[in-house]
Amino acid sequence: MAPKQFIKFDVFGKSMSITWQEYDNSQGEWLLFRDSGTGLRSRIFDVIIPAEIEESNLGRYLDDIFHENATEKHSQVIRLN
Repeated sequence: MAPKQFIKFDVFGKSMSITWQEYDNSQGEWLLFRDSGTGLRSRIFDVIIPAEIEESNLGRYLDDIFHENATEKHSQVIRLN
């Protein structure tokens, strides 16, 4: 089994990552995590990212979901990798 690849984002000053979890029946889902900065990740269960969202649109989706967290200093979602 190959290790999961995480797509990292700065979401209005918070470190988050997303990975695609594929299942045996060739279906899957996006999983969202909050990164601790120490290598630990905790799953964010209360945010569902629709499977049909393309990878290139994940940042825009996070912006839509978390826009209330925007501040003058942290005013956007930035993909880090």
